[in-house]
Amino acid sequence: MRGTLTLIPTPIDDETLLLPSVVDVLTDAFKNGAKFLIEDLKPGRRRWVKYGLPREAIDQFILYNEHTRDEICKDIVNELKSGQNFYLMSDCGLPAFCDPGQKLVDLCHKNKIEVTSTPFSNSIALAVALSGFDHSRFVFEGFIPVKTEDRKKELKRILKEKCPSILMDTPYRLKKLLAELLEINFSREVFIGMDLNKENQRLVRGSISQVCKIIGQDKAEFICILGPSL
Repeated sequence: MRGTLTLIPTPIDDETLLLPSVVDVLTDAFKNGAKFLIEDLKPGRRRWVKYGLPREAIDQFILYNEHTRDEICKDIVNELKSGQNFYLMSDCGLPAFCDPGQKLVDLCHKNKIEVTSTPFSNSIALAVALSGFDHSRFVFEGFIPVKTEDRKKELKRILKEKCPSILMDTPYRLKKLLAELLEINFSREVFIGMDLNKENQRLVRGSISQVCKIIGQDKAEFICILGPSL
């Protein structure tokens, strides 16, 4: 069984604490042998202690940032393939969102390794982080039109964008959106984040034909991200 990479969003201020449920998750993860990737050791240690997390974990922190990622990403992915679980925490905020963790999330998707996150309140940013796509620039398109002809016209316009585009729609139009992308021969990768933060959360990334097969007739609250052109 392969391991899982879990993102740990943390408060952007120095006063707010982690939710007790997140503290419980991380405490259990440490007890079960998970490894923790920290962007900067000194502030990471300080926040870890402030949140009331196990002090014993601090000595085992692994430094993961823009200076170390190229050197250690391959080893992390190999350990994940072998069943080791990893948790990624940046200095503050959401890891992998405009953050060095993006490369690791991308590699996880490419190697069929599950990626998830402890709770985060912004579904758009969370979907972007969980997609692993290069999002140094992205476009938020929001809800696309309802009428079929208007939708096709809008999708053709959106596909001219070379950076990732974020689309939203109602659960019962998920299948319709995927079919429309398939019909216009969308050739880039697609990411669908379904029921984010819920127990039945599903993340699917791949070609439009692969995503259509995996999702099938499923309905869920979702965010669709059209990947960047290569």
